[in-house]
Amino acid sequence: MSTKSARSLRNVETQKKKARRVIPRVKPTRMQGNTAAVRKRLKKLSGIARQAKAKAASA
Repeated sequence: MSTKSARSLRNVETQKKKARRVIPRVKPTRMQGNTAAVRKRLKKLSGIARQAKAKAASA
């Protein structure tokens, strides 16, 4: 009972076609999502950014 591999020649060609058609989008600079870990990380990053902004404003 042999199953067809996902890396068959036809599938490789299909992936290449899809890659060629994809719309170029900017990569997100921050994490996105609503999980506890991501929210915590975003909170930390926003705090760091706020601190840097305050320091720049006072200087």
